[in-house]
Amino acid sequence: MIKLQENHLPTLLFSILRNKDIQTVFQPILSLEHGTVLGYEALSRGPANTPLQNPEKLFTYAMENNQLWELESLCRTKALESAHGLQIKEKLFLNVNPNIMNDTKFRQGFTKDYLGRFNMDAEKIVFEITEKEAIVNLTHFKQTVSHYKEQKYQIAIDDVGSGYSGLNILTDIHPHFMKLDMKLIRNIDVDRTKQSLVKSLCEFAAHSQIQIIAEGIETKEELAKLIELGVRFGQGYYIQKPNSSLLPIREEVIALIVDENKRKQRQSFNRVTDTFVKNMSTALQTLDSNVLIAEVKSLMDQDQLVPGFCVIQHDRVVGVITRNQLHLKISGPYGYSLYSKNSIAEIMEEDFLEVDINTPIHKVAKLAMLRDPGQLYDFITVTENGKYFGIVTVKELLEKTMEIEVNFAKHMNPLTELPGNNLIEQQLQRCLETDEGYGALYLDLDNFKPYNDVYGFEQGDQVLIHLADLLKGIVSRDDFIGHIGGDDFIVIASSEQSVLYCQQIIEQFDASIQQFYTEQDIENGWIISKNRHGKEESFPILTISIAGIMNHHFQSTADLAKKVSEVKKQCKQLVGSNYLFLEN
Repeated sequence: MIKLQENHLPTLLFSILRNKDIQTVFQPILSLEHGTVLGYEALSRGPANTPLQNPEKLFTYAMENNQLWELESLCRTKALESAHGLQIKEKLFLNVNPNIMNDTKFRQGFTKDYLGRFNMDAEKIVFEITEKEAIVNLTHFKQTVSHYKEQKYQIAIDDVGSGYSGLNILTDIHPHFMKLDMKLIRNIDVDRTKQSLVKSLCEFAAHSQIQIIAEGIETKEELAKLIELGVRFGQGYYIQKPNSSLLPIREEVIALIVDENKRKQRQSFNRVTDTFVKNMSTALQTLDSNVLIAEVKSLMDQDQLVPGFCVIQHDRVVGVITRNQLHLKISGPYGYSLYSKNSIAEIMEEDFLEVDINTPIHKVAKLAMLRDPGQLYDFITVTENGKYFGIVTVKELLEKTMEIEVNFAKHMNPLTELPGNNLIEQQLQRCLETDEGYGALYLDLDNFKPYNDVYGFEQGDQVLIHLADLLKGIVSRDDFIGHIGGDDFIVIASSEQSVLYCQQIIEQFDASIQQFYTEQDIENGWIISKNRHGKEESFPILTISIAGIMNHHFQSTADLAKKVSEVKKQCKQLVGSNYLFLEN
C-alpha cells in the first residue's frame, strides 16, 4: 500500500499545485512577560489523509522534484489570504527558504501593491528563515536581507541551536528575531546544559538587540523555566496548537505567565536572606541503593556535567555519590575490578548535607562552607518534608548569591545604603496583596532645607546617615526600611509594631539631633535662614514627622501614597516631633 502511494506522489504534488490544495493553520507567538499575542506563524499542510499532508515531507518532495518555488509561492499566497480572512492584526511569520529569497521572482512578488491586496503592511510581515538550509551565496543573501529590512520587513532566524552555523548567520544578517529550536527547549526545566546555553543566548540577544522566541514549549514547567531564564516570547503546544481559526489563549497559560513574572520580579528585589533554596534546586535522576557501581559509572560517563546522584529508599535520601567520590573509589589498577559489580550502597556517602526547601540560600552557603575540606564542594541535597526534592551545587549557590547581591545593590540609595524606590514600590505592593496586617510609616524631617542652607549639604548628608543608622538600630531585620529620597524615609512593619516604632524613633531622634548643631544654635533653640520668599526667618531645631497607614485597603500604591501625603501634611502642622495615623 505504501509503495502504491509513493508511486502516486508526482501526481499528488501536481494536483496540490494545480488545485491550490493547501491548508494554512496559525500558531500564536506569545509574550512571556505579559501573555499578549506578538504574532502568528503561518504553517502549511497538504491534503488530509494523504502521504503529503505532513509539511516536512511535502516540502522535501517538492524540492527533490524542482517544485519548491511553486509550492512556497502557493503556501505564502494561501497564508496571506487566510490571514486577511481572519483579520489578523498582529505580526505574521512566514517561512521562507533562504535561497528562494534570492530569486528575482520572490523580490517582485513581495511588493507593497501585492501586500495591499491583503490589506497588510510590510511592518507586519516577518520572514522566518530556517537555519537548517545551507545558503548557496552568502553575499547575495545578505544583500537580499538588507533590501527587505529597508522595505520595513522583519527577519527571524528559525531553528537556532539545531545546527552549527546559527551564530554565524546571526552575526552576518543581524535579524530582528531568533527562534530557538524545540530540541533545545525540550526538558529545559531539568537540563542544566540547556539552561546555561539559553541563558547565554539571552545575554547575547540583549546585547545584540535581537528578540528570542522559544519554539516547541510543551509543558508548564518548560514555560516557567524559560520565563525565569529571560526568554521574552514563546510558542508551542502547551500555549496553543496550530489551528485554522484564531482561538483565545487559555486563562491557565496567561495566569502562569503573570504569576511567574511576579515571582521573578519579587526574586529580583530580594536579598539572599529572602531567597530560598527551593527556587534554585534541580531535580536530577536518583538511584536505588541496589544499582551496581558499573551502571553508575556508565551514567556519569554519558553526562559529564552531572555532579553525582542521590540514593533513595522510600522517597528518602539515604546517601549520595559524587563524581569525585566515585573516581576515588574505582581509580587505580584494580579499583574498577574490585567495585564494579558491587551495589552503590557500599561506597555511597551517608554523611551528607541535607537542607529543607525553605532554607534561605545564605544559610545553605554557610552550612556548605562548614563541611570538612574533602566535602567542601560536594552538591547539597534538598528535601521537602524529608523527601527528595532536588540538589544544588556550591557553584550555583555562590553564583546566585552574587547575582542577587549585585542586583540588590543597584537599587540601594548610595548615601544611606537603604533600599530605594524600586524596592519600596515592591514592598508596598506586597502590603496591598497580603491579607495580613501591615503598617507603613512615612518619615519626613521638619525644616531640613533651612538646615542645609545654614550648615551645608555635606553636614545635611550626615544628618540623613544618622537617621538611617537610627532606623537600622530600632527596626527589626524582619521589617523593611527604605530611603525614598532627600529627607523622606519609609518603614514597613506589622501593624502591632508600628506605633512602638514611631515612639522609639521620635524619642531617639530628639535625644540625638543636637550633636549636629553649634552650641549657640542649641542654646537659642533655632537657626536663622531665608524662607521661600527670600526673607530671613528663624527655624526651630530639626524635628521629625511620621505619617502612618495601618491595614487600609488601596487599589494601587499610587492611591496609598496620595492618602499618606494628606496625613503627612496634617502631621507637619503640629509643633515638634509627632506621628499621626490615618483614621479607620
